[in-house]
Amino acid sequence: MGSTGTGEGEGTGEGTGEGEGTRPGTAADRPGRVEAHGIDHVPDRERHGRARELFPVWAAANVNYLSMVVGATLILMGLSLGQAIAVIVLGSLFWAPIGLLAVSGPASGTPSEVIARAMYGIRGNRVNIAVNGWMLCICYIALNLAAAAVAAFVLVEKAGIDTNSGVKIAVVVVIAALTLAIGVYGHATMVRLYPSIAIALTVTFAVVAGYVCTRGDLGRQPAEPLSGGALWATLAAGVTLIASGPLSYTNSADFSRYLPRTTSPRAVAGWTALGGFLPGVLLTSLGALAATVVDMAEPQAGLESILPSWFSPVFLSAIVLGTIANNAMTAYSSGLALQAAGVRVRRSVGVLVDGAIGVAVTLYALLVSNFLDTVGNLLQLTVVLLGPGTAVYATDILLRRCRYDGPALTDERPGSPFWYTGGVNRAGALALTAGIAAAALCVDTLYTGPVARALGGVDLSLPVGIAVAASLYVLLMHRSLRGRAGVPRA
Repeated sequence: MGSTGTGEGEGTGEGTGEGEGTRPGTAADRPGRVEAHGIDHVPDRERHGRARELFPVWAAANVNYLSMVVGATLILMGLSLGQAIAVIVLGSLFWAPIGLLAVSGPASGTPSEVIARAMYGIRGNRVNIAVNGWMLCICYIALNLAAAAVAAFVLVEKAGIDTNSGVKIAVVVVIAALTLAIGVYGHATMVRLYPSIAIALTVTFAVVAGYVCTRGDLGRQPAEPLSGGALWATLAAGVTLIASGPLSYTNSADFSRYLPRTTSPRAVAGWTALGGFLPGVLLTSLGALAATVVDMAEPQAGLESILPSWFSPVFLSAIVLGTIANNAMTAYSSGLALQAAGVRVRRSVGVLVDGAIGVAVTLYALLVSNFLDTVGNLLQLTVVLLGPGTAVYATDILLRRCRYDGPALTDERPGSPFWYTGGVNRAGALALTAGIAAAALCVDTLYTGPVARALGGVDLSLPVGIAVAASLYVLLMHRSLRGRAGVPRA
Protein backbone atom coordinates (compact mmCIF):
# COMPACT_ATOMS: atom_id res chain seq x y z
CA MET A 1 0.00 0.00 0.00
CA GLY A 2 1.60 3.31 1.02
CA SER A 3 0.97 6.75 -0.34
CA THR A 4 2.64 8.45 -3.25
CA GLY A 5 1.33 11.83 -2.16
CA THR A 6 -2.05 13.38 -2.68
CA GLY A 7 -1.58 14.49 -6.24
CA GLU A 8 -4.43 14.71 -8.66
CA GLY A 9 -3.21 12.05 -10.99
CA GLU A 10 -0.04 10.76 -12.46
CA GLY A 11 -0.75 12.21 -15.89
CA THR A 12 -0.32 10.44 -19.17
CA GLY A 13 2.13 12.87 -20.76
CA GLU A 14 2.75 13.30 -24.42
CA GLY A 15 6.23 14.79 -24.63
CA THR A 16 9.53 13.19 -23.83
CA GLY A 17 10.44 16.16 -21.68
CA GLU A 18 14.12 15.57 -22.35
CA GLY A 19 16.48 18.48 -22.86
CA GLU A 20 16.38 22.21 -22.43
CA GLY A 21 14.63 22.92 -25.72
CA THR A 22 11.47 20.81 -25.52
CA ARG A 23 8.18 22.65 -25.10
CA PRO A 24 5.39 20.19 -25.90
CA GLY A 25 3.16 20.44 -22.85
CA THR A 26 1.44 17.38 -21.47
CA ALA A 27 -2.05 16.22 -20.66
CA ALA A 28 -1.22 16.76 -16.99
CA ASP A 29 0.04 20.32 -17.50
CA ARG A 30 -1.56 22.17 -20.38
CA PRO A 31 -2.74 25.81 -20.61
CA GLY A 32 -6.49 26.18 -20.18
CA ARG A 33 -6.89 22.86 -18.35
CA VAL A 34 -6.94 22.23 -14.62
CA GLU A 35 -3.49 20.95 -13.74
CA ALA A 36 -3.62 17.22 -12.95
CA HIS A 37 -0.59 16.99 -10.68
CA GLY A 38 -0.59 17.93 -7.04
CA ILE A 39 2.31 17.01 -4.77
CA ASP A 40 2.99 13.75 -6.62
CA HIS A 41 6.18 13.22 -8.61
CA VAL A 42 6.27 14.53 -12.20
CA PRO A 43 7.89 11.78 -14.31
CA ASP A 44 10.54 12.63 -16.88
CA ARG A 45 8.22 11.94 -19.82
CA GLU A 46 5.99 14.82 -18.69
CA ARG A 47 8.74 17.39 -18.18
CA HIS A 48 8.81 20.30 -20.59
CA GLY A 49 9.74 23.93 -20.97
CA ARG A 50 12.84 26.11 -20.70
CA ALA A 51 14.43 27.83 -17.75
CA ARG A 52 13.97 31.30 -19.26
CA GLU A 53 10.18 30.85 -18.96
CA LEU A 54 10.64 31.38 -15.23
CA PHE A 55 11.63 35.02 -15.70
CA PRO A 56 8.24 36.43 -16.81
CA VAL A 57 6.45 34.29 -14.21
CA TRP A 58 8.45 35.85 -11.38
CA ALA A 59 8.51 39.30 -13.00
CA ALA A 60 4.72 39.43 -13.37
CA ALA A 61 4.38 38.57 -9.69
CA ASN A 62 6.79 41.31 -8.62
CA VAL A 63 5.86 44.23 -10.86
CA ASN A 64 3.26 45.30 -8.35
CA TYR A 65 1.93 48.05 -6.15
CA LEU A 66 2.96 46.42 -2.86
CA SER A 67 6.62 46.84 -3.83
CA MET A 68 6.05 50.60 -4.10
CA VAL A 69 4.25 50.63 -0.77
CA VAL A 70 7.19 48.90 0.90
CA GLY A 71 9.65 51.33 -0.69
CA ALA A 72 7.62 54.30 0.54
CA THR A 73 7.57 52.77 4.02
CA LEU A 74 11.37 53.05 4.20
CA ILE A 75 11.13 56.82 3.71
CA LEU A 76 8.32 57.07 6.24
CA MET A 77 10.57 55.20 8.69
CA GLY A 78 13.00 58.15 8.51
CA LEU A 79 15.61 57.00 5.98
CA SER A 80 17.03 59.28 3.30
CA LEU A 81 16.53 58.26 -0.33
CA GLY A 82 20.14 57.06 -0.64
CA GLN A 83 19.85 54.99 2.52
CA ALA A 84 16.53 53.54 1.37
CA ILE A 85 17.94 52.46 -2.01
CA ALA A 86 20.96 50.85 -0.33
CA VAL A 87 18.60 48.93 1.95
CA ILE A 88 16.46 47.90 -1.03
CA VAL A 89 19.42 46.47 -2.94
CA LEU A 90 20.82 44.67 0.10
CA GLY A 91 17.48 43.16 1.08
CA SER A 92 16.74 42.15 -2.51
CA LEU A 93 19.92 40.06 -2.66
CA PHE A 94 17.91 37.41 -0.84
CA TRP A 95 16.49 36.54 -4.25
CA ALA A 96 19.76 34.62 -4.76
CA PRO A 97 18.90 31.84 -2.27
CA ILE A 98 15.37 31.69 -3.69
CA GLY A 99 16.95 30.97 -7.07
CA LEU A 100 19.00 28.23 -5.43
CA LEU A 101 15.87 26.64 -3.94
CA ALA A 102 14.23 26.57 -7.38
CA VAL A 103 17.01 24.28 -8.64
CA SER A 104 15.61 21.46 -6.49
CA GLY A 105 12.43 21.39 -8.60
CA PRO A 106 13.86 19.90 -11.81
CA ALA A 107 16.20 17.70 -9.75
CA SER A 108 13.32 16.01 -7.90
CA GLY A 109 10.23 16.55 -10.05
CA THR A 110 8.35 17.50 -6.89
CA PRO A 111 7.31 20.82 -5.32
CA SER A 112 9.14 22.49 -2.43
CA GLU A 113 6.50 21.25 0.00
CA VAL A 114 7.56 17.66 -0.73
CA ILE A 115 11.30 18.29 -1.04
CA ALA A 116 11.19 19.56 2.54
CA ARG A 117 10.55 15.97 3.65
CA ALA A 118 14.27 15.43 3.13
CA MET A 119 14.89 18.03 5.85
CA TYR A 120 12.16 17.27 8.37
CA GLY A 121 10.88 13.75 7.68
CA ILE A 122 7.39 12.75 6.56
CA ARG A 123 5.60 13.66 9.79
CA GLY A 124 7.89 16.50 10.79
CA ASN A 125 7.33 18.16 7.47
CA ARG A 126 3.57 18.13 7.94
CA VAL A 127 4.00 20.36 10.97
CA ASN A 128 6.56 22.54 9.19
CA ILE A 129 4.35 23.03 6.14
CA ALA A 130 1.22 23.67 8.22
CA VAL A 131 2.97 26.65 9.85
CA ASN A 132 5.75 27.75 7.51
CA GLY A 133 3.78 27.00 4.37
CA TRP A 134 0.03 26.90 4.61
CA MET A 135 -0.58 29.51 7.33
CA LEU A 136 1.79 32.00 5.75
CA CYS A 137 0.15 31.45 2.36
CA ILE A 138 -3.20 32.38 3.88
CA CYS A 139 -1.69 35.57 5.33
CA TYR A 140 -0.20 36.57 1.99
CA ILE A 141 -3.41 35.73 0.12
CA ALA A 142 -5.28 38.08 2.43
CA LEU A 143 -2.61 40.79 2.18
CA ASN A 144 -2.65 40.76 -1.62
CA LEU A 145 -6.43 40.64 -1.81
CA ALA A 146 -6.59 43.66 0.45
CA ALA A 147 -4.15 45.61 -1.74
CA ALA A 148 -6.14 44.80 -4.88
CA ALA A 149 -9.46 45.54 -3.22
CA VAL A 150 -8.41 49.02 -2.03
CA ALA A 151 -7.59 49.98 -5.63
CA ALA A 152 -10.73 48.31 -6.98
CA PHE A 153 -12.90 50.25 -4.51
CA VAL A 154 -11.64 53.51 -6.00
CA LEU A 155 -12.34 52.23 -9.52
CA VAL A 156 -15.89 51.39 -8.48
CA GLU A 157 -16.34 54.85 -6.97
CA LYS A 158 -15.07 56.47 -10.18
CA ALA A 159 -17.79 54.51 -11.98
CA GLY A 160 -20.36 56.24 -9.77
CA ILE A 161 -21.15 53.27 -7.53
CA ASP A 162 -21.34 53.76 -3.77
CA THR A 163 -18.86 51.44 -2.04
CA ASN A 164 -21.01 50.27 0.85
CA SER A 165 -20.21 47.08 2.76
CA GLY A 166 -22.11 44.89 0.32
CA VAL A 167 -20.30 46.32 -2.69
CA LYS A 168 -16.94 45.93 -0.95
CA ILE A 169 -17.64 42.28 -0.20
CA ALA A 170 -18.68 41.72 -3.81
CA VAL A 171 -15.48 43.37 -5.11
CA VAL A 172 -13.29 41.21 -2.86
CA VAL A 173 -15.12 38.08 -3.98
CA VAL A 174 -14.71 38.95 -7.69
CA ILE A 175 -10.99 39.61 -7.29
CA ALA A 176 -10.63 36.39 -5.32
CA ALA A 177 -12.49 34.45 -8.02
CA LEU A 178 -10.10 35.70 -10.73
CA THR A 179 -7.10 34.92 -8.54
CA LEU A 180 -8.27 31.44 -7.65
CA ALA A 181 -9.18 30.61 -11.24
CA ILE A 182 -5.54 31.06 -12.25
CA GLY A 183 -4.40 29.12 -9.19
CA VAL A 184 -6.77 26.25 -9.94
CA TYR A 185 -5.76 25.97 -13.61
CA GLY A 186 -2.18 25.99 -12.41
CA HIS A 187 1.33 25.93 -13.77
CA ALA A 188 0.91 25.79 -17.56
CA THR A 189 -1.76 28.49 -17.54
CA MET A 190 0.54 30.77 -15.53
CA VAL A 191 3.42 30.16 -17.92
CA ARG A 192 1.14 31.10 -20.83
CA LEU A 193 -0.50 34.16 -19.23
CA TYR A 194 2.28 35.78 -17.26
CA PRO A 195 4.53 37.07 -20.09
CA SER A 196 1.64 39.22 -21.37
CA ILE A 197 0.78 40.33 -17.84
CA ALA A 198 4.42 41.23 -17.17
CA ILE A 199 4.57 43.38 -20.33
CA ALA A 200 1.30 45.17 -19.56
CA LEU A 201 2.36 45.92 -15.98
CA THR A 202 5.85 47.03 -17.02
CA VAL A 203 4.44 49.54 -19.54
CA THR A 204 1.97 50.91 -16.99
CA PHE A 205 4.50 51.32 -14.20
CA ALA A 206 6.99 52.81 -16.66
CA VAL A 207 4.48 55.62 -17.20
CA VAL A 208 4.13 56.00 -13.43
CA ALA A 209 7.91 56.09 -13.16
CA GLY A 210 8.07 58.89 -15.70
CA TYR A 211 5.79 61.13 -13.62
CA VAL A 212 7.51 60.21 -10.35
CA CYS A 213 11.05 60.72 -11.67
CA THR A 214 10.29 64.17 -13.10
CA ARG A 215 9.00 65.30 -9.69
CA GLY A 216 11.04 63.27 -7.23
CA ASP A 217 13.49 65.03 -4.92
CA LEU A 218 16.75 63.09 -5.21
CA GLY A 219 18.40 65.22 -2.54
CA ARG A 220 15.59 65.14 -0.02
CA GLN A 221 16.65 64.51 3.55
CA PRO A 222 14.44 63.59 6.52
CA ALA A 223 13.26 66.51 8.67
CA GLU A 224 15.09 64.87 11.58
CA PRO A 225 17.92 62.71 10.15
CA LEU A 226 18.53 59.49 12.03
CA SER A 227 21.90 58.82 13.62
CA GLY A 228 23.60 56.44 15.99
CA GLY A 229 21.59 53.55 17.35
CA ALA A 230 18.31 54.81 15.90
CA LEU A 231 19.80 54.79 12.39
CA TRP A 232 21.19 51.27 12.74
CA ALA A 233 17.90 50.03 14.14
CA THR A 234 16.00 51.51 11.19
CA LEU A 235 18.46 50.17 8.63
CA ALA A 236 18.21 46.67 10.11
CA ALA A 237 14.42 46.86 10.15
CA GLY A 238 14.44 48.06 6.55
CA VAL A 239 16.61 45.21 5.31
CA THR A 240 14.38 42.76 7.14
CA LEU A 241 11.30 44.32 5.57
CA ILE A 242 12.74 44.12 2.04
CA ALA A 243 14.14 40.61 2.52
CA SER A 244 10.73 39.37 3.63
CA GLY A 245 9.59 39.71 0.01
CA PRO A 246 11.92 37.17 -1.59
CA LEU A 247 11.95 34.98 1.52
CA SER A 248 8.19 34.53 1.16
CA TYR A 249 8.92 32.48 -1.99
CA THR A 250 10.68 29.51 -0.38
CA ASN A 251 8.30 27.45 -2.53
CA SER A 252 10.12 28.43 -5.74
CA ALA A 253 10.54 24.77 -6.78
CA ASP A 254 6.74 24.64 -7.21
CA PHE A 255 7.18 26.57 -10.47
CA SER A 256 10.31 24.84 -11.78
CA ARG A 257 9.49 21.19 -11.16
CA TYR A 258 8.08 20.62 -14.66
CA LEU A 259 11.38 21.54 -16.30
CA PRO A 260 13.43 18.62 -17.71
CA ARG A 261 15.90 17.08 -15.31
CA THR A 262 18.71 18.11 -17.71
CA THR A 263 17.87 21.82 -17.46
CA SER A 264 20.88 23.88 -16.40
CA PRO A 265 20.77 24.53 -12.62
CA ARG A 266 22.47 27.89 -13.18
CA ALA A 267 19.77 28.87 -15.67
CA VAL A 268 16.98 27.87 -13.26
CA ALA A 269 18.57 29.78 -10.37
CA GLY A 270 19.47 32.77 -12.51
CA TRP A 271 16.13 33.33 -14.25
CA THR A 272 14.22 32.81 -10.99
CA ALA A 273 16.37 35.22 -9.01
CA LEU A 274 16.54 37.84 -11.78
CA GLY A 275 12.77 37.69 -12.32
CA GLY A 276 12.25 38.72 -8.71
CA PHE A 277 15.29 40.93 -8.12
CA LEU A 278 15.06 43.26 -11.11
CA PRO A 279 11.42 44.40 -10.86
CA GLY A 280 11.59 44.29 -7.07
CA VAL A 281 14.51 46.74 -6.88
CA LEU A 282 13.09 49.06 -9.54
CA LEU A 283 9.53 49.23 -8.18
CA THR A 284 10.56 49.48 -4.53
CA SER A 285 13.04 52.25 -5.34
CA LEU A 286 10.29 54.00 -7.31
CA GLY A 287 8.07 53.86 -4.22
CA ALA A 288 10.85 55.38 -2.12
CA LEU A 289 11.35 58.15 -4.68
CA ALA A 290 7.62 58.84 -4.77
CA ALA A 291 7.66 59.31 -1.00
CA THR A 292 10.04 62.27 -1.47
CA VAL A 293 7.40 64.25 -3.36
CA VAL A 294 3.96 63.06 -2.21
CA ASP A 295 2.46 61.84 1.04
CA MET A 296 2.77 58.06 0.83
CA ALA A 297 1.07 57.51 4.17
CA GLU A 298 -1.89 57.03 1.81
CA PRO A 299 0.12 55.63 -1.13
CA GLN A 300 -2.65 55.21 -3.65
CA ALA A 301 -4.04 58.70 -3.16
CA GLY A 302 -0.54 60.14 -3.10
CA LEU A 303 0.43 58.60 -6.42
CA GLU A 304 -2.84 59.56 -8.06
CA SER A 305 -2.17 63.19 -7.14
CA ILE A 306 0.77 63.37 -9.59
CA LEU A 307 -0.79 61.27 -12.36
CA PRO A 308 -3.07 62.70 -15.07
CA SER A 309 -6.76 62.01 -14.52
CA TRP A 310 -7.07 59.94 -17.69
CA PHE A 311 -4.32 57.58 -16.50
CA SER A 312 -5.74 57.02 -13.03
CA PRO A 313 -8.09 54.15 -14.04
CA VAL A 314 -5.23 52.48 -15.92
CA PHE A 315 -3.01 52.74 -12.86
CA LEU A 316 -5.69 51.38 -10.56
CA SER A 317 -6.38 48.50 -12.95
CA ALA A 318 -2.65 47.69 -13.00
CA ILE A 319 -2.64 47.54 -9.21
CA VAL A 320 -5.47 45.01 -9.32
CA LEU A 321 -3.89 42.97 -12.12
CA GLY A 322 -0.47 42.89 -10.48
CA THR A 323 -1.77 41.72 -7.15
CA ILE A 324 -3.91 39.07 -8.85
CA ALA A 325 -0.82 37.73 -10.66
CA ASN A 326 1.16 37.71 -7.42
CA ASN A 327 -1.65 36.19 -5.42
CA ALA A 328 -2.42 33.44 -7.92
CA MET A 329 1.05 32.02 -7.33
CA THR A 330 0.48 32.11 -3.59
CA ALA A 331 -2.94 30.48 -3.93
CA TYR A 332 -1.45 27.80 -6.19
CA SER A 333 1.20 26.93 -3.61
CA SER A 334 -1.31 27.04 -0.79
CA GLY A 335 -3.14 24.10 -2.35
CA LEU A 336 0.10 22.14 -2.50
CA ALA A 337 0.88 23.13 1.10
CA LEU A 338 -2.50 21.89 2.28
CA GLN A 339 -1.81 18.52 0.67
CA ALA A 340 1.71 18.32 2.07
CA ALA A 341 0.36 19.11 5.54
CA GLY A 342 -1.53 15.82 5.34
CA VAL A 343 -5.00 16.96 4.25
CA ARG A 344 -6.36 14.47 1.69
CA VAL A 345 -7.83 16.86 -0.81
CA ARG A 346 -7.30 17.59 -4.49
CA ARG A 347 -4.95 20.50 -5.15
CA SER A 348 -7.65 22.47 -6.96
CA VAL A 349 -10.09 22.02 -4.08
CA GLY A 350 -7.39 23.05 -1.63
CA VAL A 351 -6.84 26.28 -3.56
CA LEU A 352 -10.54 27.10 -3.32
CA VAL A 353 -10.68 26.32 0.41
CA ASP A 354 -7.65 28.48 1.10
CA GLY A 355 -9.11 31.26 -1.03
CA ALA A 356 -12.30 31.28 1.02
CA ILE A 357 -10.28 31.60 4.23
CA GLY A 358 -8.20 34.35 2.64
CA VAL A 359 -11.33 36.32 1.73
CA ALA A 360 -12.51 36.19 5.34
CA VAL A 361 -9.14 37.42 6.63
CA THR A 362 -9.09 40.13 3.96
CA LEU A 363 -12.44 41.56 5.00
CA TYR A 364 -11.17 41.76 8.58
CA ALA A 365 -7.96 43.52 7.45
CA LEU A 366 -9.93 46.06 5.40
CA LEU A 367 -12.65 46.79 7.93
CA VAL A 368 -10.73 46.57 11.20
CA SER A 369 -6.96 46.97 10.76
CA ASN A 370 -4.79 49.75 9.32
CA PHE A 371 -3.55 48.48 5.95
CA LEU A 372 -0.09 50.07 5.92
CA ASP A 373 0.70 49.03 9.50
CA THR A 374 -0.51 45.54 8.73
CA VAL A 375 1.84 45.27 5.73
CA GLY A 376 4.92 46.35 7.65
CA ASN A 377 4.31 44.33 10.79
CA LEU A 378 3.32 41.15 8.98
CA LEU A 379 6.27 41.18 6.58
CA GLN A 380 8.82 41.85 9.32
CA LEU A 381 7.41 39.19 11.62
CA THR A 382 7.32 36.45 8.96
CA VAL A 383 11.11 36.68 8.64
CA VAL A 384 11.35 35.00 12.04
CA LEU A 385 9.93 31.88 10.38
CA LEU A 386 11.08 32.26 6.79
CA GLY A 387 14.74 33.10 7.42
CA PRO A 388 15.59 29.87 9.30
CA GLY A 389 13.37 27.83 6.95
CA THR A 390 15.20 29.16 3.90
CA ALA A 391 18.55 28.52 5.58
CA VAL A 392 17.78 24.86 6.28
CA TYR A 393 16.43 24.31 2.75
CA ALA A 394 19.41 25.96 1.02
CA THR A 395 21.88 24.15 3.27
CA ASP A 396 20.27 20.80 2.49
CA ILE A 397 20.58 21.47 -1.27
CA LEU A 398 24.29 22.21 -0.85
CA LEU A 399 24.92 19.19 1.37
CA ARG A 400 23.19 16.84 -1.07
CA ARG A 401 24.58 18.64 -4.14
CA CYS A 402 20.95 18.97 -5.22
CA ARG A 403 20.54 15.22 -5.68
CA TYR A 404 16.96 14.33 -4.75
CA ASP A 405 15.07 11.11 -5.38
CA GLY A 406 11.56 12.28 -6.33
CA PRO A 407 9.76 8.91 -6.07
CA ALA A 408 11.40 8.27 -2.67
CA LEU A 409 10.25 11.69 -1.43
CA THR A 410 6.63 10.80 -2.25
CA ASP A 411 6.78 7.51 -0.32
CA GLU A 412 5.02 8.22 2.98
CA ARG A 413 5.16 4.71 4.44
CA PRO A 414 6.91 4.04 7.78
CA GLY A 415 10.41 2.86 7.00
CA SER A 416 10.56 4.79 3.72
CA PRO A 417 13.83 6.61 2.86
CA PHE A 418 12.70 9.90 4.37
CA TRP A 419 10.83 8.51 7.36
CA TYR A 420 13.89 8.97 9.58
CA THR A 421 12.98 8.34 13.26
CA GLY A 422 9.25 8.10 13.90
CA GLY A 423 8.64 10.20 10.79
CA VAL A 424 10.83 13.08 11.98
CA ASN A 425 14.32 14.16 10.96
CA ARG A 426 15.61 15.47 14.25
CA ALA A 427 18.43 17.37 12.60
CA GLY A 428 16.06 19.51 10.56
CA ALA A 429 13.51 19.91 13.35
CA LEU A 430 16.13 21.02 15.87
CA ALA A 431 17.89 23.36 13.43
CA LEU A 432 14.64 25.04 12.40
CA THR A 433 13.38 25.36 15.98
CA ALA A 434 16.68 26.77 17.21
CA GLY A 435 16.81 29.24 14.30
CA ILE A 436 13.27 30.46 14.95
CA ALA A 437 13.93 30.77 18.69
CA ALA A 438 17.13 32.74 18.07
CA ALA A 439 15.36 35.02 15.59
CA ALA A 440 12.48 35.58 18.01
CA LEU A 441 14.93 36.79 20.64
CA CYS A 442 16.28 39.39 18.22
CA VAL A 443 13.10 40.68 16.58
CA ASP A 444 11.71 44.19 16.98
CA THR A 445 8.31 44.61 15.32
CA LEU A 446 5.01 43.66 16.98
CA TYR A 447 7.08 42.96 20.06
CA THR A 448 10.70 43.56 21.08
CA GLY A 449 12.85 40.55 21.90
CA PRO A 450 15.40 40.73 24.73
CA VAL A 451 18.40 40.87 22.37
CA ALA A 452 16.83 43.69 20.32
CA ARG A 453 15.99 45.52 23.54
CA ALA A 454 19.59 45.24 24.74
CA LEU A 455 20.82 46.56 21.38
CA GLY A 456 18.55 49.58 21.48
CA GLY A 457 15.99 48.23 19.03
CA VAL A 458 18.40 46.87 16.39
CA ASP A 459 16.59 43.89 14.80
CA LEU A 460 19.07 41.13 13.99
CA SER A 461 16.44 38.42 13.63
CA LEU A 462 17.24 37.82 9.95
CA PRO A 463 21.02 37.17 10.11
CA VAL A 464 20.89 35.45 13.50
CA GLY A 465 18.04 33.11 12.56
CA ILE A 466 19.73 32.15 9.30
CA ALA A 467 23.16 31.63 10.88
CA VAL A 468 21.88 29.49 13.75
CA ALA A 469 19.63 27.32 11.58
CA ALA A 470 22.22 26.73 8.84
CA SER A 471 25.18 26.01 11.12
CA LEU A 472 23.22 23.66 13.37
CA TYR A 473 21.78 21.79 10.38
CA VAL A 474 25.26 21.27 8.93
CA LEU A 475 26.54 20.04 12.29
CA LEU A 476 23.67 17.57 12.84
CA MET A 477 23.03 16.44 9.27
CA HIS A 478 26.39 16.14 7.55
CA ARG A 479 27.36 12.72 8.89
CA SER A 480 23.90 11.21 8.67
CA LEU A 481 23.76 11.89 4.92
CA ARG A 482 26.61 9.52 4.21
CA GLY A 483 25.27 6.17 3.16
CA ARG A 484 21.65 6.94 4.00
CA ALA A 485 19.18 4.95 1.91
CA GLY A 486 17.22 7.00 -0.61
CA VAL A 487 19.83 9.73 -0.76
CA PRO A 488 21.57 9.72 -4.12
CA ARG A 489 25.35 9.71 -3.74
CA ALA A 490 27.85 11.74 -5.68
